Amino acid sequence: MTGLQEHLHGLWLPLVTPFRDGALDERSLRRLTRHYIGQAVDGFILAATSGEGMTLRDAELEHLVAIVRDEMASGHSRLPICLGLSGADTSRLKARLDETADWPIDGYLIASPYYLRPSQRGLLAHFEALADHAAWPLALYNIPYRTSVNITNQTLLRLAEHPNIIGLKDCGANREQSIALLRDRPADFRVLTGEDANYFEALSDGADGGIVLSAHLETATFAAVYAELKHGNHDAALACWHEVTELTRLLFTEPSPAPAKYWLWRTGLIDSPEVRLPMVEVGSELAAQLDREIERRMKVAA
Repeated sequence: MTGLQEHLHGLWLPLVTPFRDGALDERSLRRLTRHYIGQAVDGFILAATSGEGMTLRDAELEHLVAIVRDEMASGHSRLPICLGLSGADTSRLKARLDETADWPIDGYLIASPYYLRPSQRGLLAHFEALADHAAWPLALYNIPYRTSVNITNQTLLRLAEHPNIIGLKDCGANREQSIALLRDRPADFRVLTGEDANYFEALSDGADGGIVLSAHLETATFAAVYAELKHGNHDAALACWHEVTELTRLLFTEPSPAPAKYWLWRTGLIDSPEVRLPMVEVGSELAAQLDREIERRMKVAA
């Protein structure tokens, strides 16, 4: 079992990437990192969907990783980091694996190739080629509503046999497929849900954890859902879950991560709610809803 396999469970945070005036906002990124290494999170995903990774330039991506790891070192934290990579060209992704091989990361989260809609044989060959080439272990990212291709369980189970493929971020949006995978997977193949609204359901079905954007807010409560279920306290876990279910709806009312960035800006964790085109900041109606929910939760906490 690799070091990342041992840590690929619990609550992982797909960290947003703060921007200001078009540039990576280092000050906000350091503040975010300091805040969350003090929370009950088990690892970070950088530069994936929530981190707007497809809009980051190569130099920004490297700087992002370096800043997060530097803040971790300052805080005496060694939480694992997975770097999000995506693309539809296997050879280009292999080149990116080479370019990032000596970065201070622990593994990769790699999405299915988008737009081309390869066959299952093509997906198998694609991920095996990457896993053969990578210096760090891979977690796969199955999100067919973004990539237009689903990795079937038959393919996933074949890929799980590869020693450098250690897990899955499951955004398949098919509970039947997820349950079957959890039943049939090898014991050391980790499955984490990436569907915020299905976090409790997936954990109850046997998932090893979640990669949850909504856990930027009420982090301790999301962590408690996992901890209580792990200890068999279903009712306590459900009570915690009821405290945050509205967040998982509200934060995806408009395309993510704009709502979460707005919340983090309004509560002072980042200096701007800025996103990069083609993403846009939240509209006035949602902003008002978020403001009301922030105010309500602040009153409850007071």
